[in-house]
Amino acid sequence: MNRQKTEFLFLNLGHFFDHLFVLIFATVAALSLGREWGMSYAELIPYATPGFVAFGICTLPAGWIADKWSREGMMTIFFVGIGASALLTSLAETPWELGAGLLCIGVFAAIYHPVGLALVVHGREKTGRALAVNGVYGNMGVACAALITGILIDLISWRVAFIAPGICSILTGIAYWLIIVRTKPDREAQSDTPAAPPAAQAALDRRVLKRIFMVIFFSTAVGGLVFQSTTFTLPKVLAERLSEITQSATELGWYAFVVFGLAAFAQLVVGSLVDRYSVRLVFAGVAGLQVIFFALMTQVSGLAALIVAVAFMLAAFGQIPINDVLIGRIAKSEWRSRIFAARYVVTFSVMASSIPFIAWIHAGWGFGVLFQILAVAAALIFVAVLTLPATQAITGKAKTETA
Repeated sequence: MNRQKTEFLFLNLGHFFDHLFVLIFATVAALSLGREWGMSYAELIPYATPGFVAFGICTLPAGWIADKWSREGMMTIFFVGIGASALLTSLAETPWELGAGLLCIGVFAAIYHPVGLALVVHGREKTGRALAVNGVYGNMGVACAALITGILIDLISWRVAFIAPGICSILTGIAYWLIIVRTKPDREAQSDTPAAPPAAQAALDRRVLKRIFMVIFFSTAVGGLVFQSTTFTLPKVLAERLSEITQSATELGWYAFVVFGLAAFAQLVVGSLVDRYSVRLVFAGVAGLQVIFFALMTQVSGLAALIVAVAFMLAAFGQIPINDVLIGRIAKSEWRSRIFAARYVVTFSVMASSIPFIAWIHAGWGFGVLFQILAVAAALIFVAVLTLPATQAITGKAKTETA
């Protein structure tokens, strides 16, 4: 296996760990900790807010340090830091100590997206498939967070759900440093094929670039609400909608794993489509499907709810790589980490503010109202995407296309 493939594997594992760690608490709160500490779900989940705030805010300094110092060095810090933070969180005896541990996880989790994604697209002309494969690993981290946590809660305790992946991440970080960082060639001597050919870059004038970035950051903000509301709440949603057929945390973890696992591969399809067809067309199709399936979720329960959950997660996960593909193709390499960082500051800041919002909606009206709000949010993304320019400059080609 050559160096690029080996590093790509480590980067994929990093994406897996990143999403796994930030969602361990979602399952712990839904299935175990509330009973142990005598707190309701709505009372408990706001303690995750500081971690998600850090997850957003710290992406900017992480991207800046990576561009100025070393992307590979920052990835080593990510693996070891997030693993150590999980071990710290497992020691919590009070909600405030738990919140402090989740805050530390959020600080180190913030490193991955601006740094890891910049490394994923480095030197690649066609970025859609690479980002999609990387995205599948991230989505499987989401899926395994519910499954692994549910199993460990039933077999041992919620604390081990933090300890076991924490040790794995630290060991991965040590391996990454030994195999990748210590043998790193001079990056300045490596060619970095621009993500968009010169002709395509020339076709994008300032006004077009401004419009693209406006769509990116608007859909990023609204999409952050959609992503957080679906991934964070799914264990609790399934616990309520499948109450007649689920008997344990392990069973619920398996159902969540099936939903997330099947949906994870939507990014492979979308990644291939955006390498071949209009980004606007693909993006609008994905947003339109979200509107339909979120609306359906307000009306169903039981097995039907499980099927619709798979459908809306397919659409939600399918949207993830599109904005990253756009950034990878129109941003210069030396700025890429910082632009990815700005994009994820928006995403994760919205995700952080979504936690108390979700708690408020659930306590007052239940998840039916939440899915109505998500349907409206997806409709807004659909309208925004229609304003993208109908050119193949943003798909890596320099000729005009029809939308």
